[in-house]
Amino acid sequence: MPRYEYRCKACGDTFELSRPMAESSAPAVCPEGHTDTVKLLSTVAMTGGSSSGSAPAPSAGGGGCCGGGCCG
Repeated sequence: MPRYEYRCKACGDTFELSRPMAESSAPAVCPEGHTDTVKLLSTVAMTGGSSSGSAPAPSAGGGGCCGGGCCG
């Protein structure tokens, strides 16, 4: 289930809720009980199966459109 991050306008607390995508825009109540909250935009890092936890560096010799000579 996706996690969404919210910020309470009344107390400034930032909190997360796990909820279905269909309820992502539903109002959220902060842990202190305030209802004046906003959903924050979250960035998600997607990585491959690399054991180092980082994405592989692009190759210098081509591949992809503008690196492989197909543009131009």
